[in-house]
Amino acid sequence: MLDVVALLADRPAEGLARGQVGTVVEALSADAVLVEFSDDDGRAYAVTACPISGLLVLRYEPEAA
Repeated sequence: MLDVVALLADRPAEGLARGQVGTVVEALSADAVLVEFSDDDGRAYAVTACPISGLLVLRYEPEAA
């Protein structure tokens, strides 16, 4: 929940391109999550279900070994 993710492929039906960054806002199933895409002012421009396999979790700190 609240992971920052990037799309691994274009999603033309939603107007989203590969690499766009969003935030996971809800787990829908073991294989899918709801992702919110927002502009720099925090206004959501898309909220869509995404397969987990189609997302890259962005990390800002190293993981503990």
